[in-house]
Amino acid sequence: MSETTTRAEKAARIRHLFQTEGEAVFENTNHINNGRYEANARTDDIEDLRSAARRIKEDAIERLPELIETVRESVEDNGGTVYLADDAADANRYITEVVEANDAESVVKSKSMTSEEIEVNEALEANDVGVYETDLGEFVLQVADEAPSHLVGPAFHKSTEEIAELFNAHFDPETPFETATDLTQFARDYVGEQIRDADVGMTGANFVFAESGTIALVTNEGNARKCAVTPETHVAVAGIEKLIPSVREFPPFAELIAKAAGGQDIATYLSLLSPPVDSPVIDFENPDEPLSGGGAEDREFHLVLIDNGRTAMREDDELRETLYCIRCGACANSCANFQHVGGHAFGGETYTGGIATGWEAGVHGQESAAEFNDLCTGCSRCVNACPVKIDIPWINTVVRDRINRGADPKRFDSLVEGLTPDEEPGGLDIQKRLFGNYGMLARLGSATAPVSNWLADLGPSRVLMERAFGVDRRRELPAFKRTTLCDWFADREPLPSAGDGDRSAVIYPDAYTNYVLVDRGKAAVRTLEALGVDVAVAPCYESGRAPLSQGMIETARTNATRVADSLEPSIEAGRDVVVIEPSDLVAFRREYDRLLPADRAERLAENSYEIMEYVYGLLENGADADVLEGGADVAYHSHCQQRTLGADAYTEAVLSELDYDVVTSDVECCGMAGSFGYKSEYYELSMEVGDTLREQFEGETDRTLVASGASCHEQLGSLFPRESVHPVELVAPR
Repeated sequence: MSETTTRAEKAARIRHLFQTEGEAVFENTNHINNGRYEANARTDDIEDLRSAARRIKEDAIERLPELIETVRESVEDNGGTVYLADDAADANRYITEVVEANDAESVVKSKSMTSEEIEVNEALEANDVGVYETDLGEFVLQVADEAPSHLVGPAFHKSTEEIAELFNAHFDPETPFETATDLTQFARDYVGEQIRDADVGMTGANFVFAESGTIALVTNEGNARKCAVTPETHVAVAGIEKLIPSVREFPPFAELIAKAAGGQDIATYLSLLSPPVDSPVIDFENPDEPLSGGGAEDREFHLVLIDNGRTAMREDDELRETLYCIRCGACANSCANFQHVGGHAFGGETYTGGIATGWEAGVHGQESAAEFNDLCTGCSRCVNACPVKIDIPWINTVVRDRINRGADPKRFDSLVEGLTPDEEPGGLDIQKRLFGNYGMLARLGSATAPVSNWLADLGPSRVLMERAFGVDRRRELPAFKRTTLCDWFADREPLPSAGDGDRSAVIYPDAYTNYVLVDRGKAAVRTLEALGVDVAVAPCYESGRAPLSQGMIETARTNATRVADSLEPSIEAGRDVVVIEPSDLVAFRREYDRLLPADRAERLAENSYEIMEYVYGLLENGADADVLEGGADVAYHSHCQQRTLGADAYTEAVLSELDYDVVTSDVECCGMAGSFGYKSEYYELSMEVGDTLREQFEGETDRTLVASGASCHEQLGSLFPRESVHPVELVAPR
């Protein structure tokens, strides 16, 4: 199968999913996402809670072998049994033996992604045991015979109408189901009967307290606690990463998981059980008999702790953070791509969303992660969403790098090591190599412009680029400028006001600013000089963001070293580093500590500012705002990574001070996401995501379109018939 065919098939599958499931996924994920924003805003100490939760998980994973032994002792002291399963087959064998020992004919289950991971339903059903899901979403999927599409909302991809149609066909009720109330009442009664008649109850565990053998069940339905206490035998299935030392560490998680997973201040049901529980076993055959006696001594409890690759993940410095995950789904809800296609595209054998790459690589293998990993664009919106501060984009980058390095080195025989323009192996996907070396393309394109632009736009050229590199022919290509920003700056005279103030700065010219969107670089120079800054422009070296987006970590490390070498003399001379492209600022502040020695990364991070952030600082410290342009109506879309850093607030503050009337978009991402929107397999999804932004701004026809990022600028150009400008172009002296 050719690469072109593979891309076309992937595009067709994604198109099918956003057409058939996207509307329901978008509605459900956005509802939860907006609820999370509101719940977090009501919580003054949300960052303290996140930091505390992170520290607890770091400590728990570090002490994991100790905690396993502690929980074994505590559960056995309570009268229960702990089984540590090496893998899925081992876990299913043990659970099947427990069920057979109890002569059980039926098992009722509450929602558990770990049980999905080990496919326990299939193992029990193969032994003629009836398995009944009691979570509403899981119940729907069991009837539909489908896999979950979300960590928390397994049936997020289905609308009420679709569920009604499914239930009417499957259960053939006398009065057809129509409303959500009809469906939930029926499901409640149906699963209630299954719980009453079940021989064994199975639950997951959101957390397991090692000291007391207590399990925490955090749900919005009452089915989990019923599954735990109604049958005489209770089996709890949990990954070993669910262990925390004791109930004393639980409070921050109790708050965070409700906010992150459901946009709630607290979950509807929060159950702490130290099984086997003391409540009497209910005799449903004699409902009039009073409950008495028959407590824990009549009950049986098994805690099945699953390894299934987790110990190896714990020993892997890059995947270890995955084990801090509390399965809240916030990374999926905050992801623009996930919002439009859901977990049946953005997910593997079990797990979905941004964190799925780490889980799938760890428990199922890199091949499973490779199926969807490129849907993570590194936009970083999940970084602030994660309640335990997992660097999810970095995990995706690392796994992408490993997938790249596992490619057949003979795949592209002409691209052998030593002749490639980067630090990657010869077998790297040629599309990734192209986009990962954008700076080299930009240099060549600029040096040969305008001929390069003319040649690139020819029909045969576009066909060739699409077939060979997967560059979608429907996407307009950037037009390279013959005169670069560095060239222009070297030949110009500074404004008379340059150097009048007490600040000096060096502008970092990213490849787009230097070779394509040169006007925004010129505007940045004029703006800073008008405000009295002594301005220099550094040499143009790629920051490493482009190769990082393709999983080319060694190339990114080389890029980062060159940038640091070029900027450190300016920093030592007392200059501030001013960055125009937000993704490069994210590289400096967040990613360089992965690529450079700590002292070099820290020095660059502490001395780097986004251009409008820097302008804000100058104005706050007495610079004359009257030298800048102001007083117009604008529609502003901030770059997703800029918002992750909180730097978008500075742009809005500057525009407000200069009397601009601003309408700001609230979409998570415009959909372009650097190279993502160029790729033929993702072009249509990129435009589908962008359509959400278009809908927000379509009535703002009299406003100037403003975008902070180069990729956002390109996407706005595809969505609207008029051009957009960078905020600094808006305020720069004419």
